[in-house]
Amino acid sequence: MFVCLNKKDSRSVSVKMSETPFTSFSMIHPTSSESQVPSPRHMSITHPVVAKRISFYKSGDPQFGGVRVVVNPRSFKTFDALLDSLSRKVPLPFGVRNISTPRGRHSITCLEQLEDGESYLCSQRRKVQPVDLDKARRRPRPWHSSRALSLHAQRSPPAAAGTLRAPRRLVVFKNGEPQSRRVVLLGRRVTQSFEAFLQHLTEVLQCCVTKLYSTDGRKLSSLQAVILSSGAVVAAGREPFKPGNYDVQKNLLPARLPGISHRVYPKGNSWSESRKSGNWKISIITSDLPNAGTSSQIYIILYGQRRSSAPIYLYETDGARFKDGHEDIFTITVGDIGILFKVRIGHTNSGVSPSWHCKQIQLWNMNSGKKFYIPVKRWLARDKEDGEICREFPVLNKGQPILPVTVYEVHVATGELWNSGTVANVYISIYGKRGDTGCRQLFHLKSSNSFLRGQTDTFSLEAVHLGDLYKIVIGHDGLGPGNGWFLEDVVIKDPTTNHEYFFFCHRWMDQGEDDGKIVRELYARDNSIISARQKLELNRKETWAAECWKFMKGNTLQFYNRLTRGFVRLHPDGTVDAVGEETDKYGVFDVIFNKGNICIFQSHEVRHLSLALDNGFVTGMASGGPSTELRVLYQPNRCALLESALVPGYTVIFDSHGKVSGESTTGYANLSKEFMVFVKGVFLNHAVVLLATSLSQALCLQPDGSCTGVGNQSEKSYWKVHKISAGICMFESVKNAQMYLRIKDGQCDGTGTGDIDCHFKIKKNLENASISMESIQSPGLFVGLQSDGQARPVIYTKNGNVFFYPQVIKFGRKNPMGVSATLSQDEENTHESKNQQEIQPESGAGSSLLSSTAKEIRPSQSSETLLSEDEWKVLVLTGNTGTQANVTLWVYGDKGTTGPISLSKDSPEQLFLPKVEDNFQVKIRNIGEIYKIRIGHDGTSKQPEWSLQRVTMQHMKSKRTLDFAANAWLSRIQADGDVVCELPVIKEGQAVFPLVRYHVDVHTGQLKQAETESEISLCLYGERGDSGLRLLCKSNMPVKFQRGQIDTFQIEAVSLGKLQKVLLRCEASDRSQYWYCDKVIVRESVITSESIFTCERWLPFMSQGIIHSEIELYLQGED
Repeated sequence: MFVCLNKKDSRSVSVKMSETPFTSFSMIHPTSSESQVPSPRHMSITHPVVAKRISFYKSGDPQFGGVRVVVNPRSFKTFDALLDSLSRKVPLPFGVRNISTPRGRHSITCLEQLEDGESYLCSQRRKVQPVDLDKARRRPRPWHSSRALSLHAQRSPPAAAGTLRAPRRLVVFKNGEPQSRRVVLLGRRVTQSFEAFLQHLTEVLQCCVTKLYSTDGRKLSSLQAVILSSGAVVAAGREPFKPGNYDVQKNLLPARLPGISHRVYPKGNSWSESRKSGNWKISIITSDLPNAGTSSQIYIILYGQRRSSAPIYLYETDGARFKDGHEDIFTITVGDIGILFKVRIGHTNSGVSPSWHCKQIQLWNMNSGKKFYIPVKRWLARDKEDGEICREFPVLNKGQPILPVTVYEVHVATGELWNSGTVANVYISIYGKRGDTGCRQLFHLKSSNSFLRGQTDTFSLEAVHLGDLYKIVIGHDGLGPGNGWFLEDVVIKDPTTNHEYFFFCHRWMDQGEDDGKIVRELYARDNSIISARQKLELNRKETWAAECWKFMKGNTLQFYNRLTRGFVRLHPDGTVDAVGEETDKYGVFDVIFNKGNICIFQSHEVRHLSLALDNGFVTGMASGGPSTELRVLYQPNRCALLESALVPGYTVIFDSHGKVSGESTTGYANLSKEFMVFVKGVFLNHAVVLLATSLSQALCLQPDGSCTGVGNQSEKSYWKVHKISAGICMFESVKNAQMYLRIKDGQCDGTGTGDIDCHFKIKKNLENASISMESIQSPGLFVGLQSDGQARPVIYTKNGNVFFYPQVIKFGRKNPMGVSATLSQDEENTHESKNQQEIQPESGAGSSLLSSTAKEIRPSQSSETLLSEDEWKVLVLTGNTGTQANVTLWVYGDKGTTGPISLSKDSPEQLFLPKVEDNFQVKIRNIGEIYKIRIGHDGTSKQPEWSLQRVTMQHMKSKRTLDFAANAWLSRIQADGDVVCELPVIKEGQAVFPLVRYHVDVHTGQLKQAETESEISLCLYGERGDSGLRLLCKSNMPVKFQRGQIDTFQIEAVSLGKLQKVLLRCEASDRSQYWYCDKVIVRESVITSESIFTCERWLPFMSQGIIHSEIELYLQGED
C-alpha cells in the first residue's frame, strides 16, 4: 500500500513498502490511453469601448473566489485575447473557452456584450454549471472531516490549532493506465454532487471523465458509492472499463521513510543485467473446491539470494484466469535474483468473489532448467482460515537447508492518550537478515475492535523465517474518520528461536499531530530490559513535565499516602506521620525553596520546621539545613517520591500504620514511599486553570462550541474559575469570553451563559490527585470523555473518563494560603549561602547516566577544620592567559558523578590570573573511584579566553593526590572553539581511559526552512558517562546548519565506551529559527564504524503542551 507522506503538498508522493530492490516489473497485458478532444476557439471582432470592471467566476465552483479584470481597448484587442488571459487565472483543464451569464443562459461572444460591474462564468465548454455568486464571494472555508476534536502541535509552517483532521483520500486511476494515478481529497467543495466530482476529476486528470468504476470493473453511479468504495476508483470517459493492475495496496502505504538508506545489493550495467535476465515459466493450479476460483488480481514475487523481483501481476485482458480446477501458465522475465529461496503469492482482494484456494505452484527456470514444485493447498481469503490474502513458501534447493515457515506473534500497543485509537487499516512490514514479509495488513478475523486507546492487540503473521529481525515499518492508510493513531510500541515474538524483539515508538502517526507522518520506521532495541528502562525513563520525564508546576516556590502542598490513606503531618515536636486528615493544620507545607526538582517543604503551621531526612529517618528540622533539601522523583502513575538530596537513595517512607520507617530499600508490601501531591488554593475566584486529561492533553473549547479532551495544553485550553460557593465553581473559556462549560439536555459543551447549568461541584479524587466535576443542575452527571475525547455527561466511574488534572496558570489570589510575598531575610540568606548553583532538572543534559548531585562550594579553609571523607582540595594552575569567566568542574567516578561545581570565591577578580595557582575546597560524595574530570568556563566576561595548565586534586584526609596535565587553550575563537576540556586520571604513567576525538556529522534536513542560525549544542552518552553539553561551534562549512548540509564538528572527551544516545539542544528565539535535523552520525578517529542517531524532527518541538528545546536520540543502527 501507499500513502501520501507530504502533508504540505497537494501532490501525492508514494513510496514502496518493501525496500528490497527489484529487477523488473512485468506487465502481461497491453495498455491503452485516451486521446484528448480538441476544444473549439471563439472568434470575434473588437470595437472600441470604455473601460469596464468585470468579475469572472469558475463554472460549478462556488469555492473559487473570482478574478477582477479591467477590460478596455488597450488591455484586450480581441475576445480571444481575453479568453487567453482568463485561462491563466481561472484553473480549467483546457483553459477558458466560454463565457456566459451567471445562470448560464446566454453565452458571451464579443467584448461589446460585457457590461461594466457585472459578473460572468468561465467554462471550458458551452455547457455551464451555475454558481451561487453570493456564496462564491464569501469564500467559505474548506471542508474537513468530522473526526477530530484534537488540537495539533504546530510545525513549520504552523498549522492552525483547533482545525479538524484531513478529509478522506481517494486513489484515482486512469482507465487502462494503472501507472497513471492521482490522490484526491473528498472535500465538500468537490462533493457537492456527483457531476461536480466528475468535473473535478476532469481537471485533476487533465482528461474528460464521465464514468467511474471500482477496480474490479463495477460501475459507480453515485457519490455515495464512491465514498463507500475501497479507497480506489477508475476514471473513464465514454469508453468501457479496461481491466488492469489497479492495485490499491501498491499505491497507499510506504515502507521506507526519508533519510534511510537502502540495503546494498550488487548492481551490474544494463548489458550484463540483460544477459543475466532469467525467463521463468510459472504454472498455477486452482483447486477444484467449490468457489475456489477468484475474481481478484493475482501477483507473485520471487526472492533470491541477490535480490527479489517486483510484484508480477498474472492476468490477461479477458480476465478468464484462476477458475475452479484450472491450470494457468505464464512466462515472466526477471533480472539476476540469484539462487531462489522463497516465493510470495497473493491477490488484491478485489472483485465480486475475491477468495482463492490455490492447489500448487510449479516454477521452471528456462535458463538453467531447474524446476521447483510448491504444494500450496491453502486458502488466500479474508473469510477463510487465518484471513491472509498472501502467503510465503520456501523453495528447496539441492545442498541447501530449507527455511522454516514461522508464525510470528505481533503485539501492537496503542497509547493511553485520548483519541489515540484508529479505525484506519494498519499495515506492517518486518525486516530480517533473510528479507522481509512484505506489506501485511494487521486485522482480526472475528473482531473489528482493534487499535483502541490503551489496548494491546495481538496478531499472527506467517512468513518464511527471516532470521534476526532488525526493523519494522508500520503505518496506516489514513482512510476513514478518526484515522490518526498514537502507537506506543510493537513487540514481535519469534516462536522458532523464542526471542522477542522490542520496537519503541511513543509517537503520533497522524497528519495533524507531531511531524505529520502516518508511517514510521522503527528499529529493534538490543535488550528488552534496557528498552523497558528507557521507556520508563521517558514516562517519568513526561510526568515530571506535567507535574513540576506544583513545586514552584510559594505554592502550598499536601502529601497523601495511598497505603495509610492519610496525609503527611509534621508535628511541633518534629515527629512525622502519614495518618492526618485533609483538614489537619499540621498536614500543610509551603514550598520555600525550589531549584529544578530539589525543594524545601516548610510546615505551614510550625514555621521553623521543614520536612527532612536525617540519616534515612523522616523528621522535622530547622529550615535551610542540607537535610531539608528533598529531591522530587515522579513515577509514571503520577506518584511522587521524596528523596534526600544530600544522600541519594534515602526516601521518605512510611509503614501501613503511618509511622516513619528507616528502610531505604523497596519491595516490601507493608511499606510505601509514593505520595499524591495536592496544591492548595487551585479553585480560588478568578484563578486561571488548565484541566489536563492526560500528560499532554487538556479539556478545550472548540470553535463550534463543543468540548474535547484532546486539546493542546496551551492558551486555548485555559479556563477562568468563577467561585459560586465552597466547592462549587463555573469555568469560563479564557480564549472565548462569555462561553461557559455546562451540562444541559444530555450534552456537555462550552456554550453556557453562566446560569445554573454551568455550576459544578468539585470532587477531589485522593487516589490519583485528580478532580471530577458534577453538575449541580443534574446531580449524578459528571463531565466525562468518550474514547475519541469528545466531552459528554457521564455517570461517575473509576475508568478514568471523569478524571481531570488541574494545573494553575494564575492563582486567584497572589499568594495561596496566605504565604507572604517574600521570605524572611533570614530564610533568603540561608538559601543563598547553602545553594550556590542551579540544580539540573531530571531531563537536563547535566544529569548524566550516572546520578548527579550539585555540591556546595566553599573557599579553602584552615587546616584546623574537622576533615571528613568527602573533603577534597582542588588546585587549578592557569597558564599565560587568565580569565574572568565563570569556571565549573565536574568529577566522574565509577559509582556516580558530582557537578556542576562552581569554582568561585568572594573576590572573583582575583581568580585565574596568569601563572597563578588557585585552590578550592569541595565536597565530593559517593562517586567511587575517580576516573576523569571535566573543567571549563562559560565564555562570559571581558576575558573569556583561558589557558589552563594543570589541575590537581588532593584528598584532605588521606592526602591522596590526582594530577591532571591539561595544557589546554579554552576559547571560542581559537583552537577547536571549545571552552570545556576533559582530563583522564593518570595511573603508572598512562591514562585510565584514553582521550578520544569524536567526529560528529550533523545532517540538516531538506525540508523548507530547515536551516537555522540558532545555537546548537550536543551531548554524547556512552557506557562510561557523558561528554557534557558542548556547543557546536566550529564546523567544516563556512555557514553552519544550512538546508540539506552536513556539518562536521570535533568533540574531544575521555573515551565513553560504546555510545548509547545523543542529546541535541536548539535554543531558538522564535519560530523562524526552528531547525529540522535529519540525523547525527558519530565516528571515533581510530575506529572506522559509525554510530547513527536518527532524528527527523523539528527542534524545538511541542510535547505535553510545552515547547521542548532538546531531544534524546538513541542508537538505531550502524553502517
